[in-house]
Amino acid sequence: MASSWEPQVEAGPSKPEPKGFPVGLTIATMIAFAILIGLGVWQLQRLKWKEALLAGIARAEAAQPKPLEPVLDALAFGHDEEFVRVKVTCPGLARAPALELYSLREGQIGARLISACPVVSGAYRSILVDRGFIPDTVTARPLPDTTNLDPIEVTGVLRPGERGNFTTPPATPSKWYLHDARKMAAALHADQPVAPLFLMAETSTNPDFKGLIPAPFPVDIPNRHLEYALTWFGLAGALAGVYGAAVFKRMRG
Repeated sequence: MASSWEPQVEAGPSKPEPKGFPVGLTIATMIAFAILIGLGVWQLQRLKWKEALLAGIARAEAAQPKPLEPVLDALAFGHDEEFVRVKVTCPGLARAPALELYSLREGQIGARLISACPVVSGAYRSILVDRGFIPDTVTARPLPDTTNLDPIEVTGVLRPGERGNFTTPPATPSKWYLHDARKMAAALHADQPVAPLFLMAETSTNPDFKGLIPAPFPVDIPNRHLEYALTWFGLAGALAGVYGAAVFKRMRG
């Protein structure tokens, strides 16, 4: 009797077993996600700061200058006098000793000259004047002469100093890297107390020296912080999407 034939069915590949929850991937993703969100939030904070800066500049450019001394007295009583446009007469400013502050303007490396101006105020006895920018291509400097007391009328805008960080080089006698009123006043032997704001000159302190350019504000101030913030938040969203897809695939096996 012939034996019956039965078709043989080969077993297909077995379905992969689901893998466990990816703890390491989750931790790494959470860290990266937090960094991206933090960068986005930081850019929003920079946006707020930049908008306030631009508004202050516009307000100062449109305002009439006030006498400096009453403004300094108001500053001593806690009033916010940043970006206030003022005028003052400084004896001997054109020939005053100056410190050189490293600066960059319109792509040119150079220095800003910082000198002390005595004032008659109920709270302060001097203020530091940022007299302007000299590019490195100009090697000459106004010669100091402490016996020269010719009055120089200066119109400018009050600005605070900058805050340094770990990347800021230390100051040297020949080069400074921060508007630091207290330390600069000590180096210049200015009358104390010195005002905590700088007077950024917009009129020339040395009309006969064309190499010194009054520059109270940067020439071009870009404001793309919202764009940067959206980029960081978008990257965070993309990372979350990729992570979710990877976990879903892994858990399904």
